[in-house]
Amino acid sequence: MGAAGLRIGLLGAGRIGSFHAAVLAGMDAVGELVIADVDPGRSAALARQTGATAAPSTEEVFTAGRVDAVVIASATAAHAELITRAARAGLPAFCEKPVALDVPGTVRALSEVEAAGTLLQIGFQRRFDAGFRAAREAVRGGRLGRLHTIRCVTSDAAPPPPAFLPLSGGLIRDCMVHDFDAVRWLTGREVTEVYALGTDGGAAFFREAGDVDTAAALLTLDDGTLVTATATRYNGAGYDVRTELSGELDQWVVGLDARTPATSAEPGGPAAPLRPWPDFLARFEGAYRAELAAFVQAVAGGAGAGDSPCPGGEGLRALLVAEACEVSRREHRPVRVVAARLTAGTVTRSSPRNGRHIRASLPSQKPDGPARLVTLRRSPGQAPVTHRSRRSSPTHPPAVAAARRRGARDDRPSTLVLQGDRRAHRRTDRHRALVPQTRAPARPRPHRGRQTLLVRGHHPRVGRPTPGTQPPEYPPRG
Repeated sequence: MGAAGLRIGLLGAGRIGSFHAAVLAGMDAVGELVIADVDPGRSAALARQTGATAAPSTEEVFTAGRVDAVVIASATAAHAELITRAARAGLPAFCEKPVALDVPGTVRALSEVEAAGTLLQIGFQRRFDAGFRAAREAVRGGRLGRLHTIRCVTSDAAPPPPAFLPLSGGLIRDCMVHDFDAVRWLTGREVTEVYALGTDGGAAFFREAGDVDTAAALLTLDDGTLVTATATRYNGAGYDVRTELSGELDQWVVGLDARTPATSAEPGGPAAPLRPWPDFLARFEGAYRAELAAFVQAVAGGAGAGDSPCPGGEGLRALLVAEACEVSRREHRPVRVVAARLTAGTVTRSSPRNGRHIRASLPSQKPDGPARLVTLRRSPGQAPVTHRSRRSSPTHPPAVAAARRRGARDDRPSTLVLQGDRRAHRRTDRHRALVPQTRAPARPRPHRGRQTLLVRGHHPRVGRPTPGTQPPEYPPRG
């Protein structure tokens, strides 16, 4: 650490927090590193190892003038709150993905950042990996010609501890979201439709958490490029992250090197590596260092909110794809993804129904702008309620329509919502994200319940389950 450099607050002293502490402590641009954790003993021990200062609590880190920026490496459930506190304190923040475990929490946190005008960088470290950066230059420079196929692989060498699953958001949100972000970043294209499947043939704790240990998704980009993404928690050969990009002129592979955990079946082909990649920290050590260096450089240079190396909105867009894949996996059908843009300002409306109130908050924007994000949640202490949406119109914006109307005619495309806490009520949507929909013909297929999120569906009678069926259950997520 330099004598007169930046003062950085590190929130979280776990595995990734310990790695970040060692990296930050070795930077000349960092003058003081202040570490805080929910366990003061753990933060004190890490501070001794790295020559940093241990703070007794996160409150001290956010004391006015104590630090110049914060790095958030805490438990996932605390990310949104810490991002909000940093924004309100006027501090630039680096945060490991995700912003939050769900879309409403992500939108609220990003609204705070946008209102404060502070810098937020999300930790999608693959953007800083040398192989991914070279592939991006090749794709954008036209060396592959027309890109027609992308194949992504993300495989853990061993499953995580059972206690991690309820806090992770599941395999798709935790692992495959990196592939979704990488595809968008490599190509500059948006995902328009997904179809996902998953299996849970491994340990019982995956099924108990409502998660899967292996998943596959087929994505369609807005230019017609097809993308396959697979992920698993069981890859005994080692930690494997590869991305194959196939074009009319050439084919490139990211992650194919002497430590790739794969064995060729061809006579004379390469054997299994002697030292396969064991985990994500070993595979992406250089990328983690590079992303922190980019953040520190941005803070030292006085970069504004628009100069973030990886803005918070990128986390929201990748999460939307992950949520659409979760819907597809549970309902066994294709799901269209709606692009969204977060804008400043929030309007709150309350609409009575059955003696209860639902609060609807939406980021304000122009009427002819991109789709609006609307979150609905019960007021504290109220009984579970269920609302259904109708099509949007100038006189029935989605927030009002969702609180007033029941059901939807067969010829109206569905508005898809994020299922909430099944412990409260099987058919209760604790959080919803609604978007204006364009009229589309209905498909004559049965509908198994009202679910899904931020996607255009064309199935009939979205508001009413087919008699004799039950809506798919979503696991509680903390």
